[in-house]
Amino acid sequence: MSGLSTHVLDTASGRPAAGIPVRLAVRADGGWRELAAATTDADGRVTRLLPPGETLATLTYRLTFDVQAYRGGAATAFFPEVTIVFTVSEPERHHHVPLLLAPYGYSTYRGS
Repeated sequence: MSGLSTHVLDTASGRPAAGIPVRLAVRADGGWRELAAATTDADGRVTRLLPPGETLATLTYRLTFDVQAYRGGAATAFFPEVTIVFTVSEPERHHHVPLLLAPYGYSTYRGS
């Protein structure tokens, strides 16, 4: 089953990062078109990022995480925003894009 999800882990606390606003956009017509917005749940997850009726396509997508909101506001986050841009080449497969968050760094990977 195809779809798109994310999971944010706060590696400094060893816990899921709950309450992070996440925006999903797709590259279209030389710019970005926002598709959806969500907030990570108590387990740090957004299990369904695509809006109802929308399916993945062979396109480039962008996830934007509002880390500053999670870290408590102005001047408390070294990275106030994390943006992950990725290209879907197999739209029939589920795509999971996790974010591992630390105070002064982050990493991501293609999950399952």
